[in-house]
Amino acid sequence: MVRSTFLALSALVALAGCNGGATPAAGPAQAVAAGQAQCPRVSVLEEGAVLTRHRAGARPGPRAVELEARLADIRPRCELAPRNAGLDVTLVVQVQAQRGPALAGREAELPYFIAVTDAEGGRVLNRGSDSLRVSFGGDGRATAEGEEMMVRIPGDPRLAAERVILVGFQLTPEQLEANRRRAGR
Repeated sequence: MVRSTFLALSALVALAGCNGGATPAAGPAQAVAAGQAQCPRVSVLEEGAVLTRHRAGARPGPRAVELEARLADIRPRCELAPRNAGLDVTLVVQVQAQRGPALAGREAELPYFIAVTDAEGGRVLNRGSDSLRVSFGGDGRATAEGEEMMVRIPGDPRLAAERVILVGFQLTPEQLEANRRRAGR
């Protein structure tokens, strides 16, 4: 089942017509001329790649961990949108998770986001969010794959292919800070 999460990228419509005088790379232009779609770069946001959730109200520590999850894979598929409407990017997100001692039950929801940025990956043009349900087995581990999520990037598909799509867990400020500390930032 495809969940049509069209991130209405109205800002991209205006940007699609101007690329600062730069000539698009030969790859996207040749692909579009042949009726094929080239995907933009899809990456996991480093600071949002891991989600460690502690029991609400508990002091963070090993016994308070409900789960730890990691974005394991993102599979993109790209197609030219109907009626020259842009580029349709379909993503499937896969996570691996480990149940912690503080989790009540065997299931958990893992919120994540998808953001479309400019070519340098610095300016977010639009973003959307969803969640993925994981069910832990007897060994406390889970691997889950989300539904297909489609993002339409309007405008010239060659310029759309130059965008960057970032995926990460939706973190609280405390979780983000913990990830930054682990990474030594």
